[in-house]
Amino acid sequence: MTGFGRSERDGIVVEIRSVNHRYFDFHTRIPQPLLKLEEKIKKICQQYVVRGRVDCSINISTSVPTNRGLHIDWNLLDEYYQFINNLKERYQLHEEIGITHFLQHDGLISVIEQEVVNPEMENTIIIAVEEAVQQLRKMRIIEGKALQNEIANYLELMDSFVQEIFEAAPIVKVEYEEKLRKKICEYTSGLFDETRVLTEVAIFADKIDISEELTRLNSHINQFRKSLNSMEPIGRKCDFLVQEMNREVNTIAAKANHANISNKVVELKSIIEKIREQVQNIE
Repeated sequence: MTGFGRSERDGIVVEIRSVNHRYFDFHTRIPQPLLKLEEKIKKICQQYVVRGRVDCSINISTSVPTNRGLHIDWNLLDEYYQFINNLKERYQLHEEIGITHFLQHDGLISVIEQEVVNPEMENTIIIAVEEAVQQLRKMRIIEGKALQNEIANYLELMDSFVQEIFEAAPIVKVEYEEKLRKKICEYTSGLFDETRVLTEVAIFADKIDISEELTRLNSHINQFRKSLNSMEPIGRKCDFLVQEMNREVNTIAAKANHANISNKVVELKSIIEKIREQVQNIE
């Protein structure tokens, strides 16, 4: 589900975006001194977003205090000292080794600066993150309500088509029996074994019986409808229900040998595919 939230406090700007994703996928773009807060920021976002890719960016326009210090590469310094001694010995040099031999080389001793984020600034950043992710959450809720209404309408359509298939299912058996009797009469001049006809009709009726599939499909629709009113994350559950609804409809399509039912199945498949697309947006 998509969403956006922004907060600005004391020169600190936090922006958080979310897009569809099967799981919680968190990414940050923050200054180096804030990397130690990354895990804390992630946990805050997880409190409001269970499913989706979340991108959090933090920009600091105010000056950040810096610590300056010396960095001495002692290993390199030892090697350099040994090199000078070897050089003196090899070429019979008598010059004394002094401090200037080392200070004139940048790689040995350097001054480093490190930005320092104080506790007050950390607290401001956390508050800004909370505000931004709450705004994002509100936007996602608005989108979620729109999806809820749309999917509810799709489920109503599915109910109507399922009911029509329920009503059409017995007709298939009757039409088959009529066709069977007509064909037998054509070939036998009206002389046939009634028991044999009834047996053939019963076998056919058993093969095309879709009552169990329709019952399960109705159950999945009702479960989906109840899930839409849940306050808990339902995305993965809805994924599963869509798969099961599609499975039942495919079975009905394979078993039902009737043009009218086949047309209803095509409509059901189309609706299920639309629901599947929208389920990807649900947390």
